[in-house]
Amino acid sequence: MKLRIGKIPYANLFPIFYMLGKECDCSFYEFIEGVPSRLNKMLRKGEIDVSPSSSIEYLKNPSLYQIIEGHSISSRGPIGSILLFSKKNIHGLNNSTVHVSSQSETSVALLDIILKKFYGIQCKMQVSRNPENSGAEAFLLIGDDAIKQGSRVNLQDPAGGQRSRVYDLGEIWYEKTGLPFVFALWIARKKLFEGQGSRVNGQKELLNKFVKDLNTAKEIALKKLVEIAQHSPMKEFMSEEEIISYWNKIDYELTPEHKRGLDLFNRYLKELSCF
Repeated sequence: MKLRIGKIPYANLFPIFYMLGKECDCSFYEFIEGVPSRLNKMLRKGEIDVSPSSSIEYLKNPSLYQIIEGHSISSRGPIGSILLFSKKNIHGLNNSTVHVSSQSETSVALLDIILKKFYGIQCKMQVSRNPENSGAEAFLLIGDDAIKQGSRVNLQDPAGGQRSRVYDLGEIWYEKTGLPFVFALWIARKKLFEGQGSRVNGQKELLNKFVKDLNTAKEIALKKLVEIAQHSPMKEFMSEEEIISYWNKIDYELTPEHKRGLDLFNRYLKELSCF
């Protein structure tokens, strides 16, 4: 029996998973790859046991999950990979349709909060398989897609000859609230922590081992970003210096201040009836 672990194939988590594989005995783990929305659903249904997961998934279902303390994907300012691309100034987007990725519910909810709470703007969110090719006035990209598109912002839009304006959602959130934004948490199904249910017999010990391995991987990874960048798939479209700069924007911690940011996000979600 192995612990089933979700693996998001985005650049932001590459250092952690790289060091897990290099420094830890992973023979007790089965890694299952998928975008955040897919892994959220699998975790909710019990098809995986632990995963880095969208913060909104935890906030929607706190009775199902236990947070693995000390770990997150957060930012205190620009994150570089959650980006709104617009042909207009953000103030001019009222009543527009914004095409969004289906890969991350957290980022879409954050954009809705930013537009409504911080700018007083009402927009329709249209889920699109390829938002960047939708022809919309504005679109949201996340992860590696956002990084790649962001590197092309100086190119003119072939249809209208307009240059895209780029808004970093992590930067806007921090400017408006002064708190970190927690995009993702490492969470496990609460039954594993409690040792309940037929399948989880013996799994609690495996989970405790994984938490120790995760702590080790993060500690080493943050000290060896230069080395890890040499092995990153991002080298296909970024220099090693750019990769390291991107990772340095990410806050991998989970402190009381991060939790205050998470609580504020939760409050806004409820105020806007997002769930």
